[in-house]
Formats: sequence, structure tokens, C-alpha cells
Amino acid sequence: MNTALLSALHEIEVDKGIPFDTVKDVLEESLLAAYENREGAVEGAEVILDRETGDLRVIKDKQDITPHDFTRIAAQVMRQTFYQRLNEVHNAQLLEEYGGRIGEIVTGIVQQAHRRMTLVDLGRVEALLPASEQVPNERYENGQRIKVYLMEIREPGRGQSLIVSRRHEGLLRGLFELEVPEIYDGLVEIKAVAREAGLRSKVAVWSREQAIDPVGACVGPRGSRVRAVVSELRNEKIDIIQWDPDPARFIAKALSPSRVREVYLDEQEKQAEVIVPDDQLSLAIGREGQNARLAVKLTDWKIDIKPESQATDFEEELEEDWEPDEYSTMHRCRAVLANGRRCANTALPGSLFCGIPSHQAQAAEFEGLVEGS
Repeated sequence: MNTALLSALHEIEVDKGIPFDTVKDVLEESLLAAYENREGAVEGAEVILDRETGDLRVIKDKQDITPHDFTRIAAQVMRQTFYQRLNEVHNAQLLEEYGGRIGEIVTGIVQQAHRRMTLVDLGRVEALLPASEQVPNERYENGQRIKVYLMEIREPGRGQSLIVSRRHEGLLRGLFELEVPEIYDGLVEIKAVAREAGLRSKVAVWSREQAIDPVGACVGPRGSRVRAVVSELRNEKIDIIQWDPDPARFIAKALSPSRVREVYLDEQEKQAEVIVPDDQLSLAIGREGQNARLAVKLTDWKIDIKPESQATDFEEELEEDWEPDEYSTMHRCRAVLANGRRCANTALPGSLFCGIPSHQAQAAEFEGLVEGS
């Protein structure tokens, strides 16, 4: 009776969380492979572990053909291949478990930090943080606790690996969900995220409840919530803006902290021309174009920024004589902006107004006046 072997297998079951039947199958497969490689092996045999006694037998057609030195073979297999194959099975199970959590934020401990690859211990499985998913100005030290984004499972040369990221936009989304209860509960929604990892990010938020200020909810009391996110991202600057269904207003907000005078939209090309005060031009563009670049990513619109002094001629061209000839099907929107100027967008086919929701509201009002007259 081999109680020592049974005890070792049950200990593996508890420590690694692998079912005993799986441990038993891996051991039998390893021993069978070792038996088949020895001289004089009988073809078609199988290795059986007795669950009651712990005895190992080689069986062929229900007959015991166990070699006299099989105990030595078993000991050798236990030292060399069994634990290796067991680890492979264990990793495959864990990867399957974590595969259902792709897109989540988890906390890990840096095990080995290298220039090309960093190993992160997630508790039950180790993950790889490749150089392409690291933030350039971050340094990782052994034993350091970090939050990472579960990105994908890849199959490199030596089996599957769990890949995590520190620069993915999902990390920023997940951190806000952890810190802002309103986002977690679905009362506030993150509509869009634009991120240049380690430098600056923009987050557009929107509230499903009128009584909740989405920006205030994300900032938190005395800035505590956004400060916690900034701290985890190593002082990455974060602009939180309120999402707007009106593209012109959303684009203007996306270019904050700069002030915007006018936004002219070409909805067909999905391109916007933004007019800003001369003293706001550098702020709107940002250092090395960063602010404008993030606004483009956030809104998914092409944005051309012009100073007010250069836009004078453009505005003069958009006076009443802008309308094409009477035979043209294209007409300028008749909506009047808050500053008293007329909208520069092209009207929708069959309408006198463009597709901006507030201008469509003016269209409904205009049609009502026409019908009333």
C-alpha cells in the first residue's frame, strides 16, 4: 500500500486547486509515456493508479504486466516530467478561468522586471506585461503592487500566456469604475476615453439622472476620486468633460481648457472647423499638438483649429449671399447661433436646417410658424 503517494497527490489537489481525478490522469499519462519508451514495452498497455491503495500497475487486457523496476521508473517520472505536465494543466485551467475576465482590472505584484518583459504575479497565475503595454515613464520594481488591465491570452512559443497592460484605455475606464460608485451602479456612463499613457487623458462622461452631475461625481469630494486614479497612473493628467449629444458643443468641450468661439461642422466629411480667440490658440492645440490630438480621439471628428484673426474672411464669406443659385439643392442652415451669427453648416436635404439637434428644434418651431401663418 502506497499511502505516501496518495497523500502527495491529495496535497497537490489542495494546494493547486486541481481535481484529484485530473492529477491522477496526468500521473498515469506520464508513467505510460515513460513505460512506452523503455525497452521491451508491450504495445497497447495502460497504467492504472489504485485510488484505495496507491499502487501503480501496468495492465494489458486486464492482466498485470508491471515490470519489476516500475517503482524506480515512477520515482524518476515524478521528479522529471510529472510536475512539469501538472503545471501545464494547472496553467491551462487558470488561463481558462481568467479568459472569462478579459477586460477587467486586477491587482498584481511585480515578480521580475525587465526592459522587454515584466512578470506580474496575480495570485493564482503569472501574467506578462510586455514592453509594448508598459508606460514609458513608469519603472517597475520587484515586489511592487500595481493594477493592470487583463488584455488577452496569447500563444507564444511555450504555451499560452496571459497578457496585461498598463497603457490600455480600459485601465483608465476600470479605475474610474472602481473609484466612482455612480459609474459602477450605471448612473453615470463613460461615453469616450482618449489617452496618451503617462502624459494626459480626456474622459467624456454623461449622467442618466438629471440630479447627478457626472463631472462632479468623477471628481469626488475635494477631488478625492480623480486623485486616486491619478495616483495609480503615476500623476497622469486627466481632463474630465461632460459629453454632449450636440457634436459642436462636444467638440468645444473636448478642447478644454481652451475657450472656443465657433464650431463649424461638415457632417458629411465628419470634419469640424473650430475658431478660438488668438490668445487661446496655443492652449487649444496643446504642447506638441497633444490637446488637439486627444480631442480628435475623444470626439472621433477631424478638427481644424483657427485663430479668430484668420477666421474673419471665412466668416464674411458666410453672410446671406453664401446661398448657392436657385437651382442648387444645397442650402445653408438657417439656424441662428447664440452670438447672433448664422450657422455655417449645410442644411439637410428637404430641410432649411442642419442635423444638429438644437437646430432641428428650431426647424420644428419654424415649420410651426409657417403652418400657423
